[in-house]
Amino acid sequence: MREIVLDTETTGFEPSQGDRIVEIGAVELFNHLPTGRTYHQYINPERLMPTAAFEVHGLGDDFLRDKPVFKAIAQAFLDFIGDAKLVIHNAAFDMKFLNAELERAGYPTLPYDRAIDTLMIARTKFPGSPASLDALCRRFGVDNSSREKHGALLDSEILAEVYLELVGGRQPDFGLAASVDMTPGSAAQIQADWRPRPRPEPLPPRLTADESAAHAAFVAKLGDAAIWLKRQ
Repeated sequence: MREIVLDTETTGFEPSQGDRIVEIGAVELFNHLPTGRTYHQYINPERLMPTAAFEVHGLGDDFLRDKPVFKAIAQAFLDFIGDAKLVIHNAAFDMKFLNAELERAGYPTLPYDRAIDTLMIARTKFPGSPASLDALCRRFGVDNSSREKHGALLDSEILAEVYLELVGGRQPDFGLAASVDMTPGSAAQIQADWRPRPRPEPLPPRLTADESAAHAAFVAKLGDAAIWLKRQ
């Protein structure tokens, strides 16, 4: 199963008001394991940046002026994501920007059901708890110290770690992919061969004496064919 963990940086909050994407970062996962393949692209938004805040992240007008516009990189981006599911934190935000850019460039838009929203997963799994990416990093012990300077690729790499924890740990399928060491005596082989052992002593019955007596009286009324009277 191929998935793409994705993040964007934008000039604002609403593509309908002229805001544009200025950076895309993406990380490829296969069977919940990073493959090492990534996608990263800065984009000229074809408009002046609205505030000086982006200068802090190195994404000011001077930096972006010579970067390609979205239409010039759209096909390469689509080729990278292919038909994979898109893992995004607060997916509605990034998807509306991606689709606005694709539509503007003359490409088909992305179905919203392709997105796996880690924000919604976190809110469902930990109701009432903070669900920001930073909060989830603290919860799972993911190092985000380098996140002082935001970047789409950096955030995608961090989100990939958080996503794997959200879906059951860094190896939710026990890591039994072809690349895993399955030689006799290896940790993966031992884990794969593990089976639960019988209890050394049976658990004590939880029925009371009165309940056992009532059940016996009920079975007695059913006659000799009652399945409770049969022995294996």
